[in-house]
Amino acid sequence: MAFEVKNLSVLAYANGFTLWHYTTSDAAAAVDNVGYFNAASDMLHVGDMMLANVATAGSPQNGVFAVVSVANGVVDLANMTVFDTSNTD
Repeated sequence: MAFEVKNLSVLAYANGFTLWHYTTSDAAAAVDNVGYFNAASDMLHVGDMMLANVATAGSPQNGVFAVVSVANGVVDLANMTVFDTSNTD
């Protein structure tokens, strides 16, 4: 698939920092590819963080991405830090 702006939402904004949420059926490895978020390059800034639900149609993962560069309309995210979803009682 490709980036869908309708799945990107602002959760919080303060002092030039934005916390985003993004959901997609794409795998984390696709989402963090350079260029995936180019259509949102006018909204994303270096240092922004993005909570994410990825691979929602298969084996879903949850985690956080950091925006590491936005230059000339090209966006790059760091690899997703996956949240541990194990639950031991």
